[in-house]
Amino acid sequence: MMVIEGRQATESIKQWVYRTLRHAIMTGRFRPGHPLTINGLAEMLDVSAMPVREALQFLVADGAIELLDNRRVRVPLIDPDRFDEILSARIALETVAAERALAHIDFIRLAHLQHLDRLVDEAYGRGDIEGGIAANFDFHRCLYEARSSAVLLPLIESLWLRLGPFMRLAAENLHDHYLVDRHAEALEAIRTQDAAALKAAIAADIQDGAGDIGRAQFLETAAQEFAATHRS
Repeated sequence: MMVIEGRQATESIKQWVYRTLRHAIMTGRFRPGHPLTINGLAEMLDVSAMPVREALQFLVADGAIELLDNRRVRVPLIDPDRFDEILSARIALETVAAERALAHIDFIRLAHLQHLDRLVDEAYGRGDIEGGIAANFDFHRCLYEARSSAVLLPLIESLWLRLGPFMRLAAENLHDHYLVDRHAEALEAIRTQDAAALKAAIAADIQDGAGDIGRAQFLETAAQEFAATHRS
């Protein structure tokens, strides 16, 4: 079941629906290829169809979902080329954002980063995949926000949104591939003000998580398709 946060006092229903669905997609609530219906989402959120329809239009513009020929919408499938492009863009932008932020991280923000890292571990430890993904993004966002990121952070979040459905597949198999605690490496690099080590930790965090799992998933799918077409 999707965790639904309450509507903020300053939010319209349309804004709340958009924020809720955006968060759900970013944290892997819907898998790649998952169809979405206006009526189904309206019932889930207990709202009328109009704010859902408007939110879906914004999400199509964001690249988070795609409009099919029959006017239905779904979470996009990701092919290997698109996956590698998104992953490469994440690494490029997030290592720059981390390096820019490093000198601006004080002991208060460092303590908050440590707290968020614990939340990531606790969520995955109790099997809360969506909570773990959300806490992981919160960790990265807290790091990059140490220095104003009016351009970088929205670009980075747009990539998180596009990769979110695939992140669930990665998180479900995290312990098989994520063997080194890259957040711990990042935190140590922050303590020592080592920009090169911080950039390396962020790049490895992205590669060890979504990167390795994603490529393993594509290889498995290709092997299954090959086997299916060569059965005697």
